[in-house]
Amino acid sequence: MTTTKQQQELEAVRMLGLQLPTDPRWVNLAEMDLEEILTDHAYCEQKAATACISLIQQYPERKTLVKELSPIVTEEWGHFRLVLSELDKRGLELGKQRKDEYVNALLQFQQKGVGSEEERLLEKLLVCALIEARSCERFRLLSLYISDDELKDFYHRFMVSEAGHYRLFIELANLYCGEEKTRARWKEYLAHEAAIMKHLSLRGDRMH
Repeated sequence: MTTTKQQQELEAVRMLGLQLPTDPRWVNLAEMDLEEILTDHAYCEQKAATACISLIQQYPERKTLVKELSPIVTEEWGHFRLVLSELDKRGLELGKQRKDEYVNALLQFQQKGVGSEEERLLEKLLVCALIEARSCERFRLLSLYISDDELKDFYHRFMVSEAGHYRLFIELANLYCGEEKTRARWKEYLAHEAAIMKHLSLRGDRMH
């Protein structure tokens, strides 16, 4: 029988479009070594800023994209600094960047060098949207279930931010690539992402 908690988690992932909720044991594993999860989180924020910069550089003629993503670059870099501050406050060290198997699996699904410019842009925007959606779901779990009250508040703020970013990437995809194409390809990405989640090992030292 599905518990109330399980129902809430299912509803949360549906709101983000995701098909599969995170294994609830992930939060317990993550808080066993805060240095590791905060390190991985820091680099996720750094890469998010870099992804937005890359999109702006590749599509400078897309005025709405440039206008909307420019402040996201600043915000994501600010998030990186916030995580660094949290590490420092706790007497922890920023470790080295690690391979992100989740993102690499998404990128392998991305259609590259084929189709029109709009189709290639669609691939990039949907990958960004999916990473933000899964990050939002994970931040939500940390904000609810991690035992440290300060980190609950810390991750609640990140959760709200990532939800907005996820919606923005979908809106940009609809704008530049059409709602019908976006909807069809997003459905394929969601199914692929669920398969990735099923096969990835559960690791508490990774944000994804």
